[in-house]
Amino acid sequence: MSAQTAAILVLLVSFMIMIFLRFPVAYAVALSSLFCLLYQGLPLTTICQQMVKGISSFSLMAVPFFITMGCLMGSGGISEKLIDLANAFVGWMTGGMAMVNIVASYFFGGISGSASADTASLGSILIPMMVDQGYDDDFSTAVTITSSCEGLLVPPSHNMVIYAMSAGGISVGSLFLAGYIPGALLAVSLMVGSYIISKRRNYPKGDKFNLKNLGKQFVRSFWALAAVIIVVVGVVSGWFTATESAAVAVIYSLIVSVFIYKGLDWKGVWKVLENCVDTLSIVLILISTSSIFGYCLTTLHVPSLAANAIIGLTDNPILIALLLNLILLVLGCIMDMAPIILIATPILLPIATSIGINPIQFGVMMILNCGIGLLTPPVGAVLFIGSAVGNVKMERVVKATLPFYLCMILVLLLLTFIPEISMFLPNLLS
Repeated sequence: MSAQTAAILVLLVSFMIMIFLRFPVAYAVALSSLFCLLYQGLPLTTICQQMVKGISSFSLMAVPFFITMGCLMGSGGISEKLIDLANAFVGWMTGGMAMVNIVASYFFGGISGSASADTASLGSILIPMMVDQGYDDDFSTAVTITSSCEGLLVPPSHNMVIYAMSAGGISVGSLFLAGYIPGALLAVSLMVGSYIISKRRNYPKGDKFNLKNLGKQFVRSFWALAAVIIVVVGVVSGWFTATESAAVAVIYSLIVSVFIYKGLDWKGVWKVLENCVDTLSIVLILISTSSIFGYCLTTLHVPSLAANAIIGLTDNPILIALLLNLILLVLGCIMDMAPIILIATPILLPIATSIGINPIQFGVMMILNCGIGLLTPPVGAVLFIGSAVGNVKMERVVKATLPFYLCMILVLLLLTFIPEISMFLPNLLS
């Protein structure tokens, strides 16, 4: 066995062992990198250098700003307004509250960018509301957690910023544009699945469609939806960088939450910022430790070895694309989203581009794959949150989610083999 092969085994095997032992991912990444460097006899100062290098990035500053924006808007009284807007839009259908849940997640996702925040915020309101109207609690929870993944695709998604950085600085604006149609397609597929189930179970309809009420609710929700417009238009038009637009969005969300919707007072703002610090510390520690891991992968030429291994199995681009999705889905079952993006992007992106997949298209594919992973045991964070918010056993939630898994995988396959779904808006407006 060569020294390179042994070092790779030390890195990957120690990492997987710690993951299965339920170490925190940041610790597993850092310790496996430490073991690898020790085995190679490299100076441990490399750890500090790579950690600093990993978070010393102007574009990376967009991540904490977007997270702060989502926390402020999510706590600022907009959830109810977005639910009312969604209800006016689709509540008249069979299974109307399920449709409201899905559409509200699309709106809210454009503000929070977080599936966990979506599930916790909207789920705490909508799941009891659906149960009171005659929907099964496991179905209500399943709709909530699956629709929350729309927010990962709809800008401004901080995970897209992390992917752009990991992929070597591709356009954040193009990634933002690429997420709109896939997010809408995911919403439509979940609505179709919900409609079929609602028909079979005789779930109720809402009030009849009223155009005047829709206009009224749109006006009430305008200030919340305008935050997304500021970010996306600002980045795509070139008025702001992603970081600058995120900073502007934080100021805007503070003004809207405190002075317009009045869902927060200044004491509440400080409490929200304290919660943001907890989230940001986790994200930034993951990014910094993953930088060491990425350094080890690069110096050991793991990306090229992985590419050769996969291409050695088959030269059929369809099978390679399916294999890439399978790898990401399996990783999603055992790891959280940010570490997968940080670790897998340098390895899998070259393989994807070698079979003609655009880096922006692959980014959308990776985000959706990771989103599905958030709903799968044993490490599905959103699955756990939904189970807790809905007060439903996780086993029942997983069983109720099975039809929606099929909807999500169908959308994933469409995104994989029809690049125009992701690339239409970036090609049109960039």
